[in-house]
Amino acid sequence: MDTRTEQAQPPSRSYWRWSKKDFFPEASFDSYTSYKTALSHTCHRLKDRVLDRSTDDFELVELSKASEHPMHKCLTWWDLLWLSFGSVVGSGIFTITGLVAHDHGPSVVVSYAAAGLSAMLSAFCYTEFAVEIPVAGGSFSYLRIELGDFIAFIAAGNILLEAVVGAAGLGRAWSSYFASIIKNDPDFLRIGVSYLAKGFNLLDPIAVGVLLVANGIAMSGTRRTSFLNWISSIVSAFVFVFIIVVGFVHVKSSNLVPFFPTGAKGVFEAAAIVYWSYTGFDMVATMAEETKQPARDIPVGLVGSMAMITVVYCMMALALTMMQKYTEIDKDAAYSVAFVNVGMNWAKYLVSICALKGMTTSLLVGSLGQARYTTQIARSHLIPPWFALVHPKTGTPINATLLVTITSIIVAFFTSLDVLSSVFSFSTLFIFVLIAVALLVRRHYVSNVTPKNDLIKFLVCLFVVIGSCISGTVFWNLNGGGWNWIGYVVAVLVWLFGTLRMALLPKHRVPKFWGVPLVPWLPSLSIGMNIFLIGSLGSVALWRFFICSVVMLVYYLLIGLHATYDVAHENKQDSKEVEGREDVNQGL
Repeated sequence: MDTRTEQAQPPSRSYWRWSKKDFFPEASFDSYTSYKTALSHTCHRLKDRVLDRSTDDFELVELSKASEHPMHKCLTWWDLLWLSFGSVVGSGIFTITGLVAHDHGPSVVVSYAAAGLSAMLSAFCYTEFAVEIPVAGGSFSYLRIELGDFIAFIAAGNILLEAVVGAAGLGRAWSSYFASIIKNDPDFLRIGVSYLAKGFNLLDPIAVGVLLVANGIAMSGTRRTSFLNWISSIVSAFVFVFIIVVGFVHVKSSNLVPFFPTGAKGVFEAAAIVYWSYTGFDMVATMAEETKQPARDIPVGLVGSMAMITVVYCMMALALTMMQKYTEIDKDAAYSVAFVNVGMNWAKYLVSICALKGMTTSLLVGSLGQARYTTQIARSHLIPPWFALVHPKTGTPINATLLVTITSIIVAFFTSLDVLSSVFSFSTLFIFVLIAVALLVRRHYVSNVTPKNDLIKFLVCLFVVIGSCISGTVFWNLNGGGWNWIGYVVAVLVWLFGTLRMALLPKHRVPKFWGVPLVPWLPSLSIGMNIFLIGSLGSVALWRFFICSVVMLVYYLLIGLHATYDVAHENKQDSKEVEGREDVNQGL
């Protein structure tokens, strides 16, 4: 049985080629004169790209031709379940839980539940898209289809930025954990260089080595990587069960009082922090192109894994706060110190090894997902299409993986964890908001089908929903998280009105295979919860996101805009020629 996607026979060209046409084949980059002409039409082209929307068939069929060879269809729901588990459950459960529990007490359990609910709602939205559009681009492709090329590029730029910074951060964290096991000094294996600025003066060859190994495995084959991941993740699951059991055996009910020491505001502030422990499940959506039966496997794998992860996180947090009073929890090594306090010194090594393993699987799955995001972005020509090529033997996008690998190891070699963590923005939550909006657009608007009046009504309802969520979030922050009920009640009532009115509008598209239940209520709730969590991150995150977006916009206006414009209009011209030939044949 052929396990590859159906596609035309690939051309007999070498995979490794380096000509200008392989990187910039578009007409705008033929010569300096053509590039100047393209720049002079920037405004017209920008308007065209903002208003243009891709289609399911174009993302699935036409863009995949740029890869020349198909990816192997080799994954089942079992693989996706553990790929999601391995991607999401890294070292964060051991580091972030202690930090947040020390500051906010046992209520961290509620924070994990709230963040898990928000992540689950986003996973539902991703699942419907991944089932209907099983392509490697994940959220990038979904946004191109529903919200247009420009919005998709802003999302794609932030996805790639976080992919590089996240991989580099994991590499540095792996090195720190490994060094701490050998000697109680996280910088023990790093090389100090006095003439570089602080934050960039500790060179980390271990991080580079770990990234090279993880990405090398990812390049060698998807099936091999998935097998290693699920074996490793199952071992981790047993360790988590052990920690939970120990916590319940050594329970002290007095440690759970007070349960909400920082009140409701503290719960949601903590939820915004621990939410990052849930990020990574979107990487699994990028594996849809390599899934044997997307309509069955993706819902089971993605939604099932998020439910399991939420339960594990809540139970792990509860076990920690039951073992030790929250004011005495160590911020840096919470679980290790908690085990020592109950007389289990040996267990701290188990925690460290499990954390190393968690970071390793996160790197493995991240390598797979990041490369597939990059592949689809390159297929659209937002970056050079050379990075879209799939190797004929491995069935993996080696060029795209190399791009992410090289950039992340350069960053990891020089940059400290403190600097890397400061680069993170709220872009993940922002993308989750966009995905929920895109799902609502997909259900209510179909080009050339939806009446103009229905479209206007839908847009009004959508703006009411988003506006009420933003208003409620702003009021919460201006009020210092206090419980002045009037503002919150008004915001919730307006949200309810907007969502209810949207629910009464006709839906012009029905899911073919699997759909999010309770539309528009669940996507609308996802929008609200993600916006609320964004508001809990503070103004610094907003400015980081804004600065990164400006840099990406400059690249888009100089390169990405003209490349995608040329490709889009070349494809439209080809379609017209095909239709013309069909008309002639019918006339004959």
